[in-house]
Amino acid sequence: MYNDSIESELIGKEITLRVLVTGGAGFIGSHLCEILLKSKHDVICLDNLFTGSKDNIRHLLNNDHFEFIRHDIVESILLEVDQIYNLACPASPVHYQYNPVKTVKTSIMGAINMLGLAKRVKARILQTSTSEVYGNPEIHPQPESYWGNVNPIGVRSCYDEGKRCAETLFFDYHRQNKVDIRVARIFNTYGARMQPDDGRVVSNFIIQALKNENITIYGDGSQTRSFCYIDDMVEGLIKLMESDEIGPINLGNPNEISIKEIAEKIVTFSKSSSKISYHKLPEDDPVRRQPNIDLAKRILNWNPTITLDEGLQKTIAYFMDSK
Repeated sequence: MYNDSIESELIGKEITLRVLVTGGAGFIGSHLCEILLKSKHDVICLDNLFTGSKDNIRHLLNNDHFEFIRHDIVESILLEVDQIYNLACPASPVHYQYNPVKTVKTSIMGAINMLGLAKRVKARILQTSTSEVYGNPEIHPQPESYWGNVNPIGVRSCYDEGKRCAETLFFDYHRQNKVDIRVARIFNTYGARMQPDDGRVVSNFIIQALKNENITIYGDGSQTRSFCYIDDMVEGLIKLMESDEIGPINLGNPNEISIKEIAEKIVTFSKSSSKISYHKLPEDDPVRRQPNIDLAKRILNWNPTITLDEGLQKTIAYFMDSK
């Protein structure tokens, strides 16, 4: 399922690490737990199951090297670990706007708690930040050096500014306390185990297409995104964790596509009779989003390999099997 090179590289390592994955029952987190277990590491999955699901990790629960703890990282926890992947935070507008104060707390207090844990046990910690730190970008594509164009008081700010503050905390803990950090800025990711009701573009369109309902596009559909398949994203996160690079590093697929085009692809691949329905664009919704991944290519030797067509067909098959 995952990139053969990264899997064989990890399995070949002699040292078994104790790895904590916060948000490990979520979409990306569950895939990450799976590949880390294949590398023979001991994996602790920490999740409060607000947006994560036990169904995502059910196939891992009987693995002797896997442990699930239901816990909210807003509250501190004492664990002995070697590495921490901090993925805990609602990541879709539907979920992070449901309780915006809680979203901010998860990003900021959660980061403080996980950084404190990393400092105490001398663990390496990776923060999954987001392309949303760039806001509605005035530079295209977005390099890591771009500081962003973010509305600090908008409806999306709980997520955007929460993640920006978390990055600040990570670098301050690194400078002040010598914590061994890594920061990844994740762009749109899709694949199996996305929640059908999370409000993200790919899952929304697939669910609507499979039901032959109208495909809901906000705006005129000309706004663009860049979509990275889950297998490629997990490989990038692990490569960053194993590298000497602190970051931030963009991880995403640089192939840009309009929202209208991706809707049309999904209708075609799912053999749907759905039509496109246009609605008002939400507040502060970015017009363009495309990562510059030159740094990831050069430093991590990472470049997404799964095409959008291939990834969409795999994702549609997953949702069809889940019906």
